Amino acid sequence: MIKLYTFAAGLGQFSYSPFCTKAGWLLNLAGVPWERHDMQDPRKMPLGKLPAIGLKDGTIIPDSDNIRTYLEKQGHDFDAGLSARDKATSRAFIRMTEEHIYFHQVMDRWGDDANWNVIREEYFGFLPPILRRIVPSKLRKDLMRTMKGIGLGRFTVQQRLERIEPDLLAISAQLGDRPYLFGDTPTAADATVGAFMNAIMASPVPTPLSRRVSQDPILGAYAARCATAMG
Repeated sequence: MIKLYTFAAGLGQFSYSPFCTKAGWLLNLAGVPWERHDMQDPRKMPLGKLPAIGLKDGTIIPDSDNIRTYLEKQGHDFDAGLSARDKATSRAFIRMTEEHIYFHQVMDRWGDDANWNVIREEYFGFLPPILRRIVPSKLRKDLMRTMKGIGLGRFTVQQRLERIEPDLLAISAQLGDRPYLFGDTPTAADATVGAFMNAIMASPVPTPLSRRVSQDPILGAYAARCATAMG
């Protein structure tokens, strides 16, 4: 049986990490037997991050995309019936979500002081009191430095909202009146985009971005469908 190494469930989500949620949803879509193993410290995992899956022979495969590749090599087709053009569009939506939308969600949780006060306890409550005062602050400082390095951390909240808006409109346009991005059945793209839309809406303290997604009749309903279908 496959073991899924993941960050814990929290904030009403499969996992604090949308990448871990994506991995769990892919396993569910594949219909393979698996069991969950929550972790607090991923440093001993390959690549030093989660999610990862453990195979029967002891092999550990890290990274949600690598997990997808492994499952596809076992014969699970997450994009069955999609044309070559649709598969290319799917890849673009996945990359847009993981390489851009994700960092907006990071800023909502780690960059917003009100949310950080909740996140610090949610993520690091397992640490002894002394370390709980030191470790999260250092991680936050390092992460915000990275956000400034890529540019997004230099924007105001309104500027960030304006920057992500075309992405959200693209998702809505792709959905149209369909339940999922490419029709009536969830695909690999939905496992990613749906997971991240849910993560944005799960902001402990509502933000302009979390309200933008949750109050959108298309995006909010889509996120709920994905959680029901794949969660």
